[in-house]
Amino acid sequence: ASGRSRSRPRGAGGGTVLLPSMLMFGVILASSGLLLMIEKGILAEVKPPPLHPAGEGERSRRGDGGGQEAPGDLESRVLRDVRNRTIRAVCGQRAMPRSVWELPAGQRRTVLRHLLVSDKYRFLYCYVPKVACSNWKRILKVLDGALESVDVKLKMDHRSDLVFLADMKPDEISYRLKNYYKFLFVRNPMERLLSAYRNKFGEIKEYQQKYGVEIVRRYRKNGGNSAGDDVTFSEFLRYLLDEEAERMNEHWMPIYNLCQPCAVRYDFIGSYERLNADANYVLRRVQSPSFVRFPERQSWYKPVTAETLHYYLCNTQRRLIKELLPKYILDFSLFAYPLPNITSEFCRQ
Repeated sequence: ASGRSRSRPRGAGGGTVLLPSMLMFGVILASSGLLLMIEKGILAEVKPPPLHPAGEGERSRRGDGGGQEAPGDLESRVLRDVRNRTIRAVCGQRAMPRSVWELPAGQRRTVLRHLLVSDKYRFLYCYVPKVACSNWKRILKVLDGALESVDVKLKMDHRSDLVFLADMKPDEISYRLKNYYKFLFVRNPMERLLSAYRNKFGEIKEYQQKYGVEIVRRYRKNGGNSAGDDVTFSEFLRYLLDEEAERMNEHWMPIYNLCQPCAVRYDFIGSYERLNADANYVLRRVQSPSFVRFPERQSWYKPVTAETLHYYLCNTQRRLIKELLPKYILDFSLFAYPLPNITSEFCRQ
């Protein structure tokens, strides 16, 4: 599937592609224990290897919490260690970028547009849509005095009262990348895709009209009369297969493309699965005021459960999921998420 032309990312302006080559892709898969799973046809759910957390002397700058003890039990510490080791191994390859200035213009523009800046508290946050980024944006507005409380019942404006690294001059960008605390939050790639699908095509008319109408017209026989509000999950996945990763909408663009974890040396990578604990750790780490806390989940919000995800995956053509995995394989690999279990035995349950 990875050899298909429609799945190969191209650098902006025809420049050198800094995403892994086919050889690098194989190395990444093998090093993460994923190649065998794909060859076997996707596999049973796999847990991260039982590595022991790295000692202080061997911790990577990535994800180590800046010298402070990050939250979590043994399992979460092992998970962070797996992520750190995988990122070191992958990003240490010669073909991978070492800084944002080594990225092609399009890739650099994407990551700089997703890095939010707090000069007051000296941190950079790479926001990833569908990974609680609205709540983090609320927190940044509170920290900068533009919002009184994270609990204010206002529709989130995703641009106003926020500072993006892309708005700064090159020397200002370099200084902050070198000296500020940098973090991002990640999520299971398939769960994130399902969340985006249900939200954008089930609730938001703008997305139904802009993307839904075209998706149905392209992938459904006699679908020309659709209002875009009836896109199926399979049609959505077929659309993603035909999209170049670098040109995707940010709500389903791979996290790797959004935040470039090889070009930006993140100090902490938090998990959606441990959202409150990891978020409050970051707030303590940047020394935010004690009254600033991570917002509670809204009562109306319906999260994607494991059961919901498996229902959608098990009712989707296995071929589609197999072909889509290479496009998001760096998100699975670098952030230590298991590939989806869509075996016949599991789905029969």
